[in-house]
Amino acid sequence: MSRQLQKLRTRRSIIDAAFSLLDDQRSLSSISLREVAREAGIAPTSFYRHFKDIDELGLTLVDEAGLALRQLMRQARLRIASGGGVINTSVDTFMEFISDNSNVFRLLLREHTGTSLAFRAAVLREIQHFNVELTDYTMATTGLSPKVANLQAEAMVKLVFSAGAEGLDASVEQKKILAGRLKLQLRFIANGALRTTVD
Repeated sequence: MSRQLQKLRTRRSIIDAAFSLLDDQRSLSSISLREVAREAGIAPTSFYRHFKDIDELGLTLVDEAGLALRQLMRQARLRIASGGGVINTSVDTFMEFISDNSNVFRLLLREHTGTSLAFRAAVLREIQHFNVELTDYTMATTGLSPKVANLQAEAMVKLVFSAGAEGLDASVEQKKILAGRLKLQLRFIANGALRTTVD
């Protein structure tokens, strides 16, 4: 295996190790470099070949979490294109995502209001990317003005994040009830946006 490939694999294992240490009890600020190195199966000194410090790793995790969310949105669009309803498909895809990637979503939720200004700004950037993609998609599929489409996207993203927070530790049955409620609430927003004019 080439040196470059080995380096990429080690970097990936550090990122995966850090994600695996995050749970409902632990945030980025509470995990140590030594713990991450141990979980990744590397010496603590090897960590510095890949990241300047634990904060740089934290920012990388936020970027990865944001990328995962955007990929989720694209996956939902593919499902919609093959015949699924927009809101039903999007909510079902999102609920699958938080079930399969709870630590990824938990990171975004926690750091959005965390103590680190750098992490808060990074999460805000990721949410903004999400808003922009949803705004563009809404304009393309509904003909809404940029302003109304953006307001709709913002409202939907806030609602989905809130439902995601509620659903993280919910049972399968509770998630089903939550998803049904979320679909109705998103329809309220979408129908209201179609009837709204903004000066």
